[in-house]
Amino acid sequence: MAFIKVESEDMRIEEAFRVKHEDTEEQTEAPKSCPAKLRIILQDHDIRKLDLPQGIPGTVSELESIVRKTFVLNGNFTLHYKDADFGEEYFSLTSTSDIKDKDTIKVIHIVEPPTLTLTFTDVESSIKSASKTCIQTSVHTSVTDIYPSISGSFSESQDTLILPSSEHKTQRSQRWPTEFSVPRFAYDTELVLAAGSEAFKKDGIQLNFTPILPDILEKLAESIFQYVAYPTSAQLSDVAEALVQKYPCLKEPGSYNGCYGWRQRLKYKMGNYRAKLRGLGCPELDVNSLKKKRAHEKAPAKNIKKPRKAEVNFLPPHPQGETEESLENERVELLNEVKRGVNYQIISEKMAKTFSIRRQEIVSQATPINDLKYRWPALFDAAQINEEFRRITTVDLEATFMAKLDQYSPKIMSLVFSRGRSSKMSIQHIKNMLLEDYSLERRREAAIRSLVVYLRENDEDLFKEHSDDGDIANEVMKIIIIRGSTISEPASARIVIEGTEVQQDLDVPRACALLMGLIYALNLSYPKELKNTFEAFQKIFLELDDMKACPKVMSLKNKLLY
Repeated sequence: MAFIKVESEDMRIEEAFRVKHEDTEEQTEAPKSCPAKLRIILQDHDIRKLDLPQGIPGTVSELESIVRKTFVLNGNFTLHYKDADFGEEYFSLTSTSDIKDKDTIKVIHIVEPPTLTLTFTDVESSIKSASKTCIQTSVHTSVTDIYPSISGSFSESQDTLILPSSEHKTQRSQRWPTEFSVPRFAYDTELVLAAGSEAFKKDGIQLNFTPILPDILEKLAESIFQYVAYPTSAQLSDVAEALVQKYPCLKEPGSYNGCYGWRQRLKYKMGNYRAKLRGLGCPELDVNSLKKKRAHEKAPAKNIKKPRKAEVNFLPPHPQGETEESLENERVELLNEVKRGVNYQIISEKMAKTFSIRRQEIVSQATPINDLKYRWPALFDAAQINEEFRRITTVDLEATFMAKLDQYSPKIMSLVFSRGRSSKMSIQHIKNMLLEDYSLERRREAAIRSLVVYLRENDEDLFKEHSDDGDIANEVMKIIIIRGSTISEPASARIVIEGTEVQQDLDVPRACALLMGLIYALNLSYPKELKNTFEAFQKIFLELDDMKACPKVMSLKNKLLY
C-alpha cells in the first residue's frame, strides 16, 4: 500500500507540473500582437515594406521564412537590425524582441565561395598530346580567374568553356576614358608612322602625313564612336593630344599646342562618319534625319535628339536577331509577368532585352508619363529605375549618389552655415531639422537642402510638405513629403511627375536619387528653377560629365575637393 501511495503522489506532482506548464504556454500565447510594419533593405538600391497583420513573429526563423516567401528570396541569408543604443548601427538579429513596429531590417545574403573541380585526363606519351592538355588546363584556369562567379567541372569531353555572353553587344559598356587609347592603324600606316617617329627623334623632321590621313581619321572616328556619337570639344582635344603624344612626328609647328588642327579635322570627320552611319540605319543618328522630323522641324540643326546629360546608351540599336515585332511581343509578356508579380528575375531579363525599343518610344515619341506607366509599369519600380540608369550611363545610381552625398555633406553644410543674412531663414530651418532628429536620413536631407540654398535656389521648388495626401495634379516635378506625428517616425516621400505619382514610401534622400534616375529613364529636362541643383546631382554626386559645369556648380565642386 505504501508503494501505491508514493506512486500516486508522483503522479499528482507530474500532473500539477503539466498543468502549470500548459498554463504558462497559454499565457505566452494569449496576448495577440498588434499588426506591424517593417522596413526591409533587400539591397542598397532595393528597399521594401513588409506588412505583418499578425504582428512580429515570435522567433527569428519565422520572420526569415516570411521575408523569404514575401520577396521570393533564394539562398541563405541572415537578418540584421538597427540598434539605437549604438548609434543606429546594424547587429545580427537573434531575438524578435529586439525589434518593434516600423523598425528597419537588413537582409544579408550569405554567399558560398565557388568551387572549381579540375579533372585531368591521362597524359599520353606523345609530346603533342601533353602540350595540348597543358594548354587546355591553362585556358580553363585563366578564364575561371577572370569570371570567379563561374563554378564548373571540366571533364574529358569538354574542350572549350562557354562564357556568359554580354547583356547586349549592341550597347556601349564604358564611359569616356580618363586617358584616350589611340587605336592601331592599318599595317602600312603603322610602318609610315614608325619611320616618321624615328626620323623626328633623330633629326626633328616632321612627317608628311597626307597619304595616311584618311586611315588615321577613320580609325579614330571608329574609336570615338565606341564611347559617344557626338563628342564635345574637350573630348576631341583629348583624342588629338593622345595622338600627337604617341606620335610626336604628327605635331603641327604652327599650332599653339601642336594638335589644334587635328581637333578640327576630327570634328569634321565625326560629322561625315555620323552621316555614313545614319545612312546605314543607326537609330541613334537616324532619329535626327530630316525624314524622321515633323514638318515644322525639318531643319538639320533643329530639335536634335542626342545625349545632353552624359548618357552612354542614349538610343541603342535592337539586339541582334530582334525586330520591333519580336520586342513588342516581349513587352506584352513582360506586362503579364508584372501583373503576376512573381519572378523578379524574369522581369529584369525582359526589361534588359526590351531596352532599345523602350528608349525609341521614350526619345522619339515623347510618350506621356501616364501612358508609360500603363505600357511599362516595371520601369517605375525602384530596382528597375536603378537598372535602367545603369544601362543608360553604366553608373550605379543609388550607391554612387549616397556615397558622394555622405562624403560631401559636412563640407556642404559648413559652407552654407557660414552664409550671411540672405539665407538666414533657410539655414535656421535646416539647423532646426537636425536638432529634432539627427538620423542618417535626416542628415542627408539637410545636406541636400543646404546644397539647394548654396546654389541660391528655393528648396520649396523641389520639396513640398504635406500633412495629408493633398492635390498633386498640377505638380510638374516634385517630391511630396509627409511628416510623421512624432519625431521618431520617419518621413514618407513620394515622387510626382506631370501630376502622376510614380514612387511612394521613400525617405527623402532616396527620393532625390530615384528622381534623378527617372529623369534619365524618361529623358526629361531639368526644371529651370532647379537647374543648378540637378546639375550638381549629376556632376558632383554622380560624376557624369563632371569636367564641364556651370560656374556655380564648378565653384562648389572645387571647394568640396580642395
